[in-house]
Order: sequence, then structure tokens, then C-alpha cells
Amino acid sequence: MVRLGSEELLNQYSAGKRDFKNVDLSEVNLFEVNLSEIDLSGSFLQKAYLPYANLSQANLQAVQLQNAEMADSQLFQANLSDADLSNANLCRASLRSANLSGANLTNANLQGADLANVDLSFADLTNVDLSRSVLTGARLTGAKLQGCNLFRAQDVDFTDACPDSSTVYPDGHRQGESDKV
Repeated sequence: MVRLGSEELLNQYSAGKRDFKNVDLSEVNLFEVNLSEIDLSGSFLQKAYLPYANLSQANLQAVQLQNAEMADSQLFQANLSDADLSNANLCRASLRSANLSGANLTNANLQGADLANVDLSFADLTNVDLSRSVLTGARLTGAKLQGCNLFRAQDVDFTDACPDSSTVYPDGHRQGESDKV
């Protein structure tokens, strides 16, 4: 795996290169960059700093983004299938129509994120904060929702999802608490 720094990546991207499969960009600072349509599949971006970055239509399949800072980033139609986003901060990120099927989002922060029409099939959303997020048209088939906070999330369809007694529903209740006052 080739290690790249932010300057080298941005220079090559500016020159027209889009294929950066299997590169190591761990802890790289890419604040507010435009990397739309980049292919970083299989790459390491642990602890990467990507707030306000544009990664729309990027191929991030099976990428390692543990502990990444991605608040307010744009990931429109990005492919994040089988990616590891555990402990990542995606607060207020736009993931409209993204593919997150099979992704690991354990302990991630997605407060206020736009997840309209996103595919979260079989994703691990254990202990994820999805409060105030938009989930209109999102597919949650087989998604693990243990400990997931969906307080004030919009348009959540639990059909075929896997919540448990620790899941916080959009109205603030947990399973089995509907009769309690």
C-alpha cells in the first residue's frame, strides 16, 4: 500500500487522476477539498480530517475511515459499501442516495445528517447517533439498530430493520416503553 500525503494527492487529482485505490491516507488533512468522483476503494483514511470535503460520487468501497472527522461533508451518491466508519464524525453530512450497505458505522455521529434515499441495508448502526437526521426513503433492511439514537429523526421506515430495547425511536421512546408515562 502506497502512503500519500495531502499535497501529493491533491496535485495528482488536479492533474486529472481519479484512481487512488488501496492508498494510505491515514491522518491526512483534507479540509474543504473537492475530490468528487475519486476512487479510494480499499484505502486507509483512519483519523483523516475531511470536514466540508466534497466526495460526491466517490468510490469509497471497503475504505477504512475509523475516527475520521467528516462533519458537513458532501457524499452525494458515494459508494461506501462495506466501509468502516466506526467512531467517525459525520454530523450534518449530506449522504443523499449514497450506498452504505454492509458498512460499519458503530459509534458514529450522524446528528442532523441527510440520509435521504441512502442504502443502509445490513449496515451496523450500533450506538450511532442519528438524532435529527433525515431518513426519507432510506433502506434499513437488516440494519442493526442496537443502541441507535433516532430521536427526532425524520421519515424512518423500520420495516425489516433490527431495532432492540435500547434503540431510541424518533418520538423518544424505547421498545416496551409506550405504556409508560
